[in-house]
Amino acid sequence: MYRMIPLVALCLCTIVHAEEDVSRLVETPYTEQKVVYDFYFDEPAKINPALYWIRSLINPLMDTPYDMAPEFLDIKVVIHGTEIVTLARKNYDRYRDAVERMRYYANLGVEFKVCGIAAHDYGYEIGDFYEFVDVVPSAITELAHWQLQGYALITPNVMEKKYTIEEIR
Repeated sequence: MYRMIPLVALCLCTIVHAEEDVSRLVETPYTEQKVVYDFYFDEPAKINPALYWIRSLINPLMDTPYDMAPEFLDIKVVIHGTEIVTLARKNYDRYRDAVERMRYYANLGVEFKVCGIAAHDYGYEIGDFYEFVDVVPSAITELAHWQLQGYALITPNVMEKKYTIEEIR
C-alpha cells in the first residue's frame, strides 16, 4: 500500500507538470502604433498578400482586448516597386481587388504614398493615380523621413506559397 503512494504522487506531479508545459495566450499591452510599410515587389500581384500585413496589424488592435479606434493607428505605405501599376487608374479592371482593399484601408486612415521617381520611370503622371494616393518625391527619402519621426519600418517579405496548410500541417 505504501509503495502505491509515491507512484500516485508521481502521476499527479506529471499531470500538473504536463499542464504547465502548454502554450498560453499573452495579451501584450500594445499602445498606439506608428508604422511605415515599404512595398517594393518584383511582381505587381504580390501587393495582394502584402496588404494582409496591414490587416495583421490593424485587426488585432481594433479587436478586444485593445479596442483601438482606427484614428489611433498611424500607418503609411510607401510604394515603389512593380506594384505601382496597381494604383494606376487605367489598370483598375486588372487590379480591382487590391485597389478596393487599399481604398478600404485608406478610409480607415492608412496613407498610401507612391514614389515620384518610380512613377516617372513607369511614365505615370500625378493624375494617373487614385484620389487616396499621394505622390512623394522619393520612396527612399520618404521611408527615412518617417523612420526619423519614430515610425516602425515594416518590409513585407512576400514568398511564393508552394503547399497548402493541409499539406504541411
